[in-house]
This record gives sequence, structure tokens and C-alpha cells, in this order.
Amino acid sequence: MGTALCLALGLTLASAAPAAAKSQLTMQAVIDKAEIEDLLTTYYAHFGGGVQDKVGEYFAADGEMILGPNSYKGIEAIKGAYAAVPSDAPQRKSFALNILIGNPLIKVDGDTATARLVFTEYVVDKEGDAPRILIMGREFDWLVKQDGQWRIKKRQIMGPKGTPEGWVD
Repeated sequence: MGTALCLALGLTLASAAPAAAKSQLTMQAVIDKAEIEDLLTTYYAHFGGGVQDKVGEYFAADGEMILGPNSYKGIEAIKGAYAAVPSDAPQRKSFALNILIGNPLIKVDGDTATARLVFTEYVVDKEGDAPRILIMGREFDWLVKQDGQWRIKKRQIMGPKGTPEGWVD
């Protein structure tokens, strides 16, 4: 019976070793992941309520936002991209805009990180209306830690499929 127990324990530990080696997280990496998730969640929470005024809280000074074929580099250019959204766009004229984010895949490597997530925009056109899905897509972020704070270095928004050139999960 002792031999069977030792064999079972050995097999269990042997099968767990590759998983443990792959997922060794330091306490700092766990903290960094939580800070990045909080940064992105807070960023999305400000949509529909003046996110362009808070861009500097989320992006590095030399940050870049890529929307389709358009690239906006630097805080002022990114603010300009948000300001350029037409007043009759559903996100602006609706009673409410809510954006759900999910499936975050965050990888930390020292003072740099990547984050990948799915977003779904919901609008309520008039008070009392049912929400409707406006768009769904994927976000890919490259982040840097500056002065102890995580900031978005590059943010690329894509449709529901595909990855940016050179992206590595």
C-alpha cells in the first residue's frame, strides 16, 4: 500500500511540474496584473463621460492609439481622436453607453506588459429602451511602467477576429 501511495504521489507531482514551471508568478507580477486590469477597467468606465479629458491618466506621454488604419500618437492626438467622434454617433447621442470587457490575457515582463481583451459596446437609445449591442471587438495593449504607474504605450483596436502583426500571447 505504501508503494502505491508513493507511485500515485510521484505521478501527481510529475504531472504538476510542467504546469508549475509555466506559471511561476512572483507577488510583484500578481500585483502588476491587478494594477493593469484596474487601469483598463477604469479607462473603460469613463467612456460616455469624458474619457478624452482623462487620456493622460491612462496613456504614456508618447502613447499611441490605433483604430483601424488610423494611428494617433501622443496625448493630444489621442484626445483629438475622441473629440472627432461626430455628435450624431450612437455612442454620443444615446441615453447611455456601457462597455463590457472580458477575457483579459495579461502578460507581465518586468516594467513592460501586454494585455489582450474583448470588448462589447451596449447603448440604450432612450430612457426605458432595452440595451442593444453596438459593436464587439478586440483590444491589444502594450504597456509600460513609468514612475511606478502602468500606462498604455500602444493600444490597437480591431474587429472580432485577428491579431496585430507581431503580436505574441
